[in-house]
Amino acid sequence: MPAQIAKNDLILRIAEIIIDELKLEDVMPETFGPELDLVDELGIDSMDLATVVLVLQDEYGMKFDEDDYPKLVNIRLIAEYILERLESR
Repeated sequence: MPAQIAKNDLILRIAEIIIDELKLEDVMPETFGPELDLVDELGIDSMDLATVVLVLQDEYGMKFDEDDYPKLVNIRLIAEYILERLESR
């Protein structure tokens, strides 16, 4: 994996994973708003988020701290979280 991951590419990949894992229909990664609140606007529950996090952990070879889950309310914040962890290695 390249050391530098472009934030926009990461946002699109996270959107793809969410769409795929949650089987969302009629949603494209390019149109999935990075500021969309995953819980309040999309209805993702803690089990859905845990599923998405597991896929992201595998994909990016990192661990998410469970205490941080409540902060991961939209794709932009998830992308920033991943980038921070990858840069601090």
